[in-house]
Amino acid sequence: MIKVVLIGSGNVAQHLIKVLQDAEKVSLVQVFARNKTSLEHLLPVSKITSSYNDIIEADVYIISVSDNAIAEVSNNIPFTNRLVVHTSGSSELSVLDAKNRKGVFYPLQTFSKDKEVEFSSIPICLEAENDEDFKTLENLSQNISKKVFAISSKQRKSLHVAAVFVCNFVNHMYTIGNQICEDNKVPFEVLQPLIIETANKITTLKPEAAQTGPALRNDTKTINKHLEFLQETNYQELYKLLTQSIQNVKKL
Repeated sequence: MIKVVLIGSGNVAQHLIKVLQDAEKVSLVQVFARNKTSLEHLLPVSKITSSYNDIIEADVYIISVSDNAIAEVSNNIPFTNRLVVHTSGSSELSVLDAKNRKGVFYPLQTFSKDKEVEFSSIPICLEAENDEDFKTLENLSQNISKKVFAISSKQRKSLHVAAVFVCNFVNHMYTIGNQICEDNKVPFEVLQPLIIETANKITTLKPEAAQTGPALRNDTKTINKHLEFLQETNYQELYKLLTQSIQNVKKL
């Protein structure tokens, strides 16, 4: 049984609380939260602490807080030579205090508090300073996911940048598409099968092979009609930039 203490109460932390509590060979022995009431709907009050001095013994301590807070939280942990990991995609191993053994436990997924996820399919990216600690993290990860990877800090940084493009920026495009639909009294759900098919295609094709549309075809008449239709200057500039980017990729 792997004993875990989780430090944090945000989106990622709350999803981890749920999955760790259900894992057969994992014991979530305690959770640290500055506001204890924020987690009372997920686990017994006796398992929640708001004092660093009351943190109990465990095999792994997972810091799941904002990137800006990782160093401060790590510095405040009142013990030494324990395995302490963070869940950040963009923070290096070195952000953790050197008084403890360092590691990274990064679940690569977008998390929202009100949206359940199937954790078994979420890639978990691991890093540790030594083989023994890596094995501990690997065992922990395999209890909650079927996709576990050894990823260095440099590789994880590249993954996080790539994830912003394929997730956050793409979702912003959905937001713009939805706004255009609303402005013209068209149900956004009409576009949803297209969104799903586009996402499904890249599971069997390389993204560049799945690309379609007027930019790829250099259909200047359609492109100009779209630009004329768009009244919002920001949307026009984005359309031009993305069109040019697609055409630049095509030339490579």
